[in-house]
Amino acid sequence: MLGEEHHPAVLLVHGFGASSGHWRQTAAPLVAAGWCVYAIDLLGFGASDQPGLRLDNRLWALQCGAFLEQVVGRPAVLVGNSLGSLVALTTAVLVPERVRALVLAPLPDPTLLMPIPRRRPRWRRRLRRALAVLLCTVLPLELLLPLIARTPLLDLALAAAYPDRRRLDGELRRLIAGPALRPTAAWALRGMSIGMALRPRGATAAALLERISQPLLVLWGSRDRLVPVAVSGLLARHHPHLELVLLDGLGHCPHDEAPEHFNRHLLGWLDRLGDQPDT
Repeated sequence: MLGEEHHPAVLLVHGFGASSGHWRQTAAPLVAAGWCVYAIDLLGFGASDQPGLRLDNRLWALQCGAFLEQVVGRPAVLVGNSLGSLVALTTAVLVPERVRALVLAPLPDPTLLMPIPRRRPRWRRRLRRALAVLLCTVLPLELLLPLIARTPLLDLALAAAYPDRRRLDGELRRLIAGPALRPTAAWALRGMSIGMALRPRGATAAALLERISQPLLVLWGSRDRLVPVAVSGLLARHHPHLELVLLDGLGHCPHDEAPEHFNRHLLGWLDRLGDQPDT
């Protein structure tokens, strides 16, 4: 926790492969603006346990919900990046009384590009499950993760999220590589890959967006190579009342790539929420 406990709460939820430290450029400005800031390491990431369970955004949302109840102790604004945005959105649906508002930057989910699926025959559903489990089981993740974390392949992966490669500093590399080198990392990655692949439609972004009532801001980098900015234009058909802001020239991690730009939009929107902290 950073800031005064009696100030309004913000919970920061990191993206895939990252951890709470990825908010290194966001927490202090929020505190300076009068917010009490919390951040969480989702199961399988950062310093959290890396269980070999089938992890998906519903389980991570329950983790966030428990954190809000047991640690924060009051409703909070949730700010998510990438996978963290999907988790924040899911938390707002599962425990709406604990979520004041949402800031998603960006919101990745391939279901946003898909029509509502017809219910498939049982044999096709079973086959899909079996193929997903088989693929994730045979991939040599125990070899791939250390290879990526210990070689220049890490910078290639980060460059997909950061158009401005000058932002790829040693702290960021350690933040991403450290958890990937833990002996249980492959188990966790395999479990979350299977879990995310086998989610029901009700756990996808398209369905979740239709169920929330909290204020919603979406920030999207115009040069996002991982989730193209064109996807942002599809959100309104699932939640017409959201506010969308495109961040010119930024990629998939705008909060870390251009923190001044990101924080200006974030703090400006929070100021307009009402019932704001004293600054």
